[in-house]
Amino acid sequence: MTMAEENGSQTPEAAAQQTPALPKMQVLGQFVRDLSFENIAAQKAVKGNVQPEIQVQVGVEARKRPTENQYDVVVKLKIDSKNKEGGEQIFLIELDYAGIFLIENVNEQQMHPFLHIECPRMLFPFIRRIVADLSHDGGFPPLNLDNMDFVQIYRNQLARAAQAKPHADA
Repeated sequence: MTMAEENGSQTPEAAAQQTPALPKMQVLGQFVRDLSFENIAAQKAVKGNVQPEIQVQVGVEARKRPTENQYDVVVKLKIDSKNKEGGEQIFLIELDYAGIFLIENVNEQQMHPFLHIECPRMLFPFIRRIVADLSHDGGFPPLNLDNMDFVQIYRNQLARAAQAKPHADA
């Protein structure tokens, strides 16, 4: 028996073995999977006082890749800008932005929320820049997206999925 065992304390090696490993996430790659920008105002020659009203729809998809501990996560954005007066569409942006992630030390029960919350958080700054550049290059002031609450987006997706399931007793 070692002196540490006699005193009831653990060696640093034994403590390290009992401490669960911290989650590890690494972005292996990221890319625009699909992108569409429509400048409807220019196509339809919208005139007058244009005051945009922006609506943003966000979805997140995730799937396991064939390689161990690797996952694809896609953030899907649909940004619709309509004129407050009259409701004419000004522009429409649709963006699917994907990331390839290496994720280790996350248990199976926590993997789904991790993929739908933490991974999109890592991708969001790049998405924001693309949207700002795209709207500016399309002839409008840069659209700087507000921070997104991916926890709430995840909860909303779960609620929609629960509502979409057919009731077993119906």
